Amino acid sequence: AKKRKLFTLYTTKPAPKSFGQIEALLPKYPVQIKYVSREMLNKLAGTADHQSVVGLASPFVFRKAAFDPQKQPFLLMLDGIQDVRNLGAILRSAYCTGVDGVITTQKNSAPLQAAAIKSSAGLAEHLQIISVPSAQAAAQQLKKDGYHLYITNFKGENAAQVKYKKPLCLVIGSEGKGVSPSIFKLGTEVTIPQRSTDISYNASVAAG
Repeated sequence: AKKRKLFTLYTTKPAPKSFGQIEALLPKYPVQIKYVSREMLNKLAGTADHQSVVGLASPFVFRKAAFDPQKQPFLLMLDGIQDVRNLGAILRSAYCTGVDGVITTQKNSAPLQAAAIKSSAGLAEHLQIISVPSAQAAAQQLKKDGYHLYITNFKGENAAQVKYKKPLCLVIGSEGKGVSPSIFKLGTEVTIPQRSTDISYNASVAAG
């Protein structure tokens, strides 16, 4: 994606079989390669699920400018997604389905860090993502800018039958509480039919 700098790659010795493919993709500027124990990789990654390669890079690059309804007509807003794997999986689906931009909220939300980026299969790096303090302020600004908001909820219109109007923003709420109640009045509520309201889809599955 070439948005940030890679400083160091940590791996084991002997290196994993896939490391040759990784080396071929390294940038032209010097990247330090350090060989460490698997225990050290676990500590660096914060998990044992790292495929024997850990990279140290500059911080994730968030978009600063507001989205333009003419240039980014299809947005996704994540209101309080708390599980890092759900966050990553949603970002992966967003990229694959052609979402032009993503808005994440800072309050009660999972950080966009290593585990989430790995769960996105790296596709988070290729998305335009804005981080905002609250969903309510962001939703109000989107309305002012001309976006149609489609807010996921149990009691909305059938999501498969709604006639969507662009520019649009789909809003996905947190795993437990859902979308912030204060923004329901700003858009159209949509739902995926299911057996009862006593159950629910996984957040990333529903978003996909």
